[in-house]
Formats: sequence, structure tokens, C-alpha cells
Amino acid sequence: QVQLVESGGGLVQPGGSLRLSCAASGRAFRTGAMGWFRQAPGKEREFVAAISWNGYTWNGGSTSYADSVKGRFTISRDNAKNTVYLRLNSLEPEDTAVYYCASAKKMGWAADEYDYWGQGTQVTVSS
Repeated sequence: QVQLVESGGGLVQPGGSLRLSCAASGRAFRTGAMGWFRQAPGKEREFVAAISWNGYTWNGGSTSYADSVKGRFTISRDNAKNTVYLRLNSLEPEDTAVYYCASAKKMGWAADEYDYWGQGTQVTVSS
């Protein structure tokens, strides 16, 4: 039905940057919003960022970020390519996790609001 494939993860030093991509495929793919979550070993999956797929706004804007990444991460989209991106700047060891993209009917911060998930891409921040 719908497949989401993340890419772009890797090992970087503290202060470094990465750009993650998530490409969606499947017949008649449509979504209301795309989000990024991350999960470190032994921890719960946590919200990172989300973006509306069209002009719909949530809490006054088309994007939303976790407090821990505001000012460092940027989410963007390319509707024609069915792709969402996450730019990670000023990376810290605490950002180390598997990063997942997901599709939802509307903007949200809870993982259970998202219907389709990718397999994740590993981001490791270490000196």
C-alpha cells in the first residue's frame, strides 16, 4: 500500500550536520502530514518534527518541532517527489537515535496518530 524509506543517516561528530530524507511510494499516496520521530535504545519513541502536506495549519503553523530540536533541526517537503526532509544541525550526542519518518492524516505529536512508518535510519553523534 504505502512504503516510506528513510536515508541519510550516519556517524557524525558533535556539532556536525546531516540531512535525512524520507521517500514515500505506493499507489495513490496521499497524506495530511509527515513527521519525524526518533528512538534511542531503551527509550520511548519521541516526536521530533512534523509538517503539513498542504496549507493546513496546526497550532498556528505548518510545521512543529520538539523543544529539544528547535533552532537546530529543519523539516521540509517536496510534494512532487513525495519526499520529506529533516536537516539536523549542531548535532549533540543526545541526538543519537534511529530516526523514523511517518505519515498521518493530520498534524500531531503522538506516535499513535501516525498510520505508516518507515524502517528508520541510524544517526550516531560521537567524537
